[in-house]
Amino acid sequence: MTQLNVINNEYEAKYGFADKEQLVFKTRPGLSKEVVEQITKVKREPEWMRDVRLRALGIFRSKEMPQWGGDLSGIDFEKYTYYASVAERTAHDWGDVPKDIKRTFERLGLPEAEQKFLGGVGAQYESQTVYHKLREDLARQGVIFTDTDTALHEHPELFKKFFGTVVPAGDNKFAALNTAVWSGGSFIYVPPNVKVKIPLQAYFRINAKNVGQFERTLIIADRGAELHYIEGCTAPVYSTDSLHAAVVEVIALEGAKVRYTTIQNWSSNVYNLVTKRAVAHKDAVVEWVDGNLGSKLTMKYPCVILKGEGARADILSVAYAASGQHQDAGAKVIHLAQKTQSRIVSKSVSRGSGRATYRGLVRIPQGMRGVKTSVKCDALLLDRAARSDTYPSMLIGEPSATVAHEATVGKIGEEELFYLMSRGLSESEALAFIVLGFLSEFTRELPMEYAVELNKLVEMDMEGSVG
Repeated sequence: MTQLNVINNEYEAKYGFADKEQLVFKTRPGLSKEVVEQITKVKREPEWMRDVRLRALGIFRSKEMPQWGGDLSGIDFEKYTYYASVAERTAHDWGDVPKDIKRTFERLGLPEAEQKFLGGVGAQYESQTVYHKLREDLARQGVIFTDTDTALHEHPELFKKFFGTVVPAGDNKFAALNTAVWSGGSFIYVPPNVKVKIPLQAYFRINAKNVGQFERTLIIADRGAELHYIEGCTAPVYSTDSLHAAVVEVIALEGAKVRYTTIQNWSSNVYNLVTKRAVAHKDAVVEWVDGNLGSKLTMKYPCVILKGEGARADILSVAYAASGQHQDAGAKVIHLAQKTQSRIVSKSVSRGSGRATYRGLVRIPQGMRGVKTSVKCDALLLDRAARSDTYPSMLIGEPSATVAHEATVGKIGEEELFYLMSRGLSESEALAFIVLGFLSEFTRELPMEYAVELNKLVEMDMEGSVG
């Protein structure tokens, strides 16, 4: 057995396994008005949401596929299933989750993590949130953490006030698709001055072949509120591809602070096409800590619109592209108020035939005085065939703005490898040591359990990169 087969087997044992398909209900493959109406009917949604979905379907059909970024030519929208449910309802006790699905999340470590260090957990399987729970002490403070479908019914005024205000259906083709067929995702509301000091987490799992996942996450941090939200994602390895097209909307009101941490570890047959955007009001802080591993193609650029004076954005993005993968990732910040600040740090690693692309935008219109921004892009190439591209856009209309930008591309030198191997490390261990050092700025920002898991994933991949 080759080292590459060993690493693939290790991935499949930990993340890439598949359960027997046991669906309660699913729509027929393909996208149509009838499918959209069936989704909204089975979910018992109000008429206004049905109208939103149908308008979005029309927008989706009217928009061309993006002609930039990664290769989207392999996507056939008619072969995907857009809604698949595996249970009659969302459980609030792991004992009420179907046994096979519960076993899946146990293998992924979610119930254990909930007990140890999480304030709330959501678990989505295919199109449905199968488990959701919030700690009682947080609920008593007025914190709402539930799945988005439940929020539509139980918190309709709050939901309708903010849904689609940050990422409208007309924003791009995949945002329109999500708005038409969304299901599941997280809904969070933190009341004024409430500080949620323990992370809330959601985990998204695709299991069946050719099933799309289109969760919709909506987070509102009221004045002076604070929270940290973590999401993780995996899928089995199939010979046919799957589609993940999520939308995330974050609203940080005056003085609020939101940290959104993502560790996406999709299998190599998943198209991961996500729109994530936040609005930061006066003195608010939004932090994206965004890790992208796996997938066939990722196109994702977390964005912060600095709408209020004194608002701040901090975006740390990491992309790891192994052979056959394209990570087209980056960040966007739009300064729409004075005395706002932003920092973007992008790290990418490309191995084998992998390609990592940084695609970023900083916009500072005229009149936005007292603005400071910095962008730093670092790329590491592990092989001759590996590729890294950088496409930064800096649209600066205000001459008084303080703007800094730097970019570096490097390769691992034979001297570094020789030195580490002379100290007793194998070649794969030496490679992993160097890569993890390169990514340390990112892993330092993760909760310890996630940093350890990320390190293991990199070490596993390094074992398959030599020999």
